[in-house]
Amino acid sequence: MTKPQLFQCLRYQDADAAIRFLTALGFTEAFVVRDEKDPAVIVHAQFRWRDNGGIMFGSTRGDGNDSSFSKAYTNLVVASDAEVDATLAWALSAGGTQLSEITEPDHGGRTVTISDPEGNRWNVDSYPGE
Repeated sequence: MTKPQLFQCLRYQDADAAIRFLTALGFTEAFVVRDEKDPAVIVHAQFRWRDNGGIMFGSTRGDGNDSSFSKAYTNLVVASDAEVDATLAWALSAGGTQLSEITEPDHGGRTVTISDPEGNRWNVDSYPGE
């Protein structure tokens, strides 16, 4: 597998809830570094998206930079139209919110927009682009 070279970066108030949500979406854990004094604080986490992408995140730090990491909009390409529906169900079961109806755009594929428990938006799409 080639190592991903482009990562979305986020901070979460509840990084453990983020882990549950991202795992439900289909991300897999590469590694998680927790604060030795407070294991509820995630210093750095890296999760893989299949074999070609990833996300890095951690707990909010109150260092004045937290807002620059918030409210992202990320497009996740899944393998099939059926996987859009399945991913939506998994996301909802992990605390996500459906923000749009499932549509089938003229350019192809199937798509739906959801948000994670902290308001970041995730577009789940079976159209891989050209």
